[in-house]
Amino acid sequence: MKRILIVFMMLALVTNVFSQQFENQKSDLPVFEKLKVKVGGDFAIQYQGLNHSNSNDTIDYYELVSNFNLPTANLNLDVLLADGIKMHLRTYLSARHHNEAWVKGGYVEIDKLDFISEGFLSGIMNVTTLKFGLDEINYGDAHFRRTDNAEAINNPFVGNYIMDAFTTEAFGEVVVQSSGFVGVVGLSNGKLNQNVTVTTRYNHDNAISFYGKLGYDKQFNDDFRARLTGSWYLNNGTSTGTYLYNGDRAGSRYYSVLVVDGDADNFTSGRFNPGFTQITAIQLNPFIKFKGLEFFGIYETAMGGENDNNGNFTQIAADLLYRFGKKEQFYLGGRYNVVSGKKTSDAETLNIERINAGGGWFLTENIVAKLEYVSQKYTGNGVVPTLGASYKGAEFNGFMLEAAISF
Repeated sequence: MKRILIVFMMLALVTNVFSQQFENQKSDLPVFEKLKVKVGGDFAIQYQGLNHSNSNDTIDYYELVSNFNLPTANLNLDVLLADGIKMHLRTYLSARHHNEAWVKGGYVEIDKLDFISEGFLSGIMNVTTLKFGLDEINYGDAHFRRTDNAEAINNPFVGNYIMDAFTTEAFGEVVVQSSGFVGVVGLSNGKLNQNVTVTTRYNHDNAISFYGKLGYDKQFNDDFRARLTGSWYLNNGTSTGTYLYNGDRAGSRYYSVLVVDGDADNFTSGRFNPGFTQITAIQLNPFIKFKGLEFFGIYETAMGGENDNNGNFTQIAADLLYRFGKKEQFYLGGRYNVVSGKKTSDAETLNIERINAGGGWFLTENIVAKLEYVSQKYTGNGVVPTLGASYKGAEFNGFMLEAAISF
């Protein structure tokens, strides 16, 4: 773990007084007077200065130059429909993978059942939230710190984690929060692309995904907050589990890295998807903030079933930040992220290691500027069998600048 200590430095983030957001809190419920619509947006742009290489003398990557990436944008609608009932809808106006507008997803969140009768099950609903929709599911805590297309304000770095657990599926969730206890139980249909037909394009051996979370989150005093959660995601179909690490249709922040010259661009460049169809995934997340010092961690394992010949990958990540300034509007920090494992039980091991060092500055509560250095390497005898000959000795590194606005 001493490599984790190598990770850190530069300058960036935070709101008026920074507070990491996880599940919505009952204390934040707005007062209902009439139907209200809030129109919001997210905007992000990066300046990329990356280099990449491999040790395969017969395969060349695209030549990369330092320049701006395509800007991304989101349109957000948040509607207060009734007392204790909210709706959220996000549309990607422009993304790396699609430059046309298309709906990411949305959900209804119910905190009160007064529409049935006033005070109905109020004792239960005082600590319970119901969510239904086709949107991002609440597996793990890492998705609260990731960049969602143009919503980059919650991510202290530019890129997301290597094994990026994010998927939009038709779902229903029950969330319970009481005296620091956090519990989530959810079901989804395990499908990213919804359809009702049986065709050769879609394998329809589908199965329901069962997921959830248990944990404890407490602000002990003004200076100290601690949170620890464990999450799970289970799907035993042979056509539905692949989406958990392949559900982000917006695209990776590291544009065109490790793409073979002449091939089509890979919008997920720099990430890794185990590709298991029958999947059991478990993610543990500690979060600690003491004054300006902040730590967030991931220990995650993704296991394939018999259909996947019992492959297994493990992800470890550690974010260490120091937030400072009168309003904690600056930060320095680093991230260490490694994925290691086998595609099948008898395969050779693949290792992907990334180090980020950087930081940023919150000019206001809604505007952030970031700078980071990133280095990612692929090692192990399983690299070529799993990813292909172009990944032999593959690596990329360099600097990224990002500016983002969210409101």
